[in-house]
Amino acid sequence: MAKASSDRNTIDLFGQTRGRPKKHPLGRKDQLKLNKRVQREKEKAAGLKRLEIILDDETIQKLDALCDANELKRAEWLTMQVALAYSKSKFKLKKDNVTTVKKPKTVESSE
Repeated sequence: MAKASSDRNTIDLFGQTRGRPKKHPLGRKDQLKLNKRVQREKEKAAGLKRLEIILDDETIQKLDALCDANELKRAEWLTMQVALAYSKSKFKLKKDNVTTVKKPKTVESSE
């Protein structure tokens, strides 16, 4: 059975065009590179930066458990922990500065 030229639903088994659809002129590898570049540009425009860390499986499982318990993504949980640690250290620095400031000693004369 021949395929009508106006028929867009039936696959032409004997046609010459094979491989990626014409909608995607780039190969898979090139398309992935393009998509990653576009994603990085979007993240940069949003004020985000990428961070890569290498962790062992046990740590990842613990992190995933914490994230699941709090219904957060890994990045959100880590961001919250960094902000919390930073605010604690900032408070500690302020507290230390207050306690280390010494009042000037007054000299009493014994006449």
